[in-house]
Amino acid sequence: MLTDLENLLNNKVMKKAVLSLSGGMDSSSLLLHLLANGYEVTALGFNYGQKHKVELERATSLVEYLKSKNQPVNFQVIKLDGLSQLLNSALVTGGADVPEGHYEQDNMKETVVPNRNKIFASLIQAVALSIATTGGKQEVAIAMGIHAGDHAIYPDCRQEFRDVDFEAFRVGNWDSELLYHYTPYLELNKFTILEDGQRSCDILGLEFNEVYKRTNTSYKPIFIKHSWSDIITNGTWYSDYKSAASVERIEAFIKLGRPDPVAYADETGPVTWEVAKAHVEQVLAEHNS
Repeated sequence: MLTDLENLLNNKVMKKAVLSLSGGMDSSSLLLHLLANGYEVTALGFNYGQKHKVELERATSLVEYLKSKNQPVNFQVIKLDGLSQLLNSALVTGGADVPEGHYEQDNMKETVVPNRNKIFASLIQAVALSIATTGGKQEVAIAMGIHAGDHAIYPDCRQEFRDVDFEAFRVGNWDSELLYHYTPYLELNKFTILEDGQRSCDILGLEFNEVYKRTNTSYKPIFIKHSWSDIITNGTWYSDYKSAASVERIEAFIKLGRPDPVAYADETGPVTWEVAKAHVEQVLAEHNS
């Protein structure tokens, strides 16, 4: 039985989408989902001074891997220079420490970046509308990997925000009817997103571990130099396993029944998957007790 992708390629029809690609697990899974469903993807990453800037390196690495597997993606990083100095958030350079614990705890609100998705959405809408009106008008999807786990902490990940934001875009632009939102993960959690990513890997003939080791979910990545004599750039970025975002990711891999291919570390240095897994299992048990 032919997949949607094979049917589309056989008929030489390609849908188009503009994706917000952070380099995290959710948006990377959505990138795979779009490719598996026959979309030609333009992906935008944003450098807004986030502490976890390694996510953009991972996104670049994933796009290069996909290209090597005949799955090209037009990827560009938009630099919002100087913005971090003006923002109050634990996620940006100079902000407070990123909180640890379960992802449903109230202190996770410290990781909100004011109006972040509105800023991103405006730029994505501009690019998508430009694509839609170049060389003949065509519909273009605006794809975002927002999911059910985001709703409680991040108001700009809720459907009501998406609706009013898109209405403002429609009012302010000609040909805005050519764009539509595509948010297939809106009511899903990280586990079901990871399941979808696994299915997409199978459809596209990609190695699951090769894909997901090229993602970053950690808000507190740890840089470890290869040796004490190395220059600052000669080392490796590891994910922490204690921040809320990492806990949520590791929980998804535990439910999927396979180890996370991302390398983890703590203040003592690199740790095994079993150490990260055991910590998260303890956090979840305490939260549910």
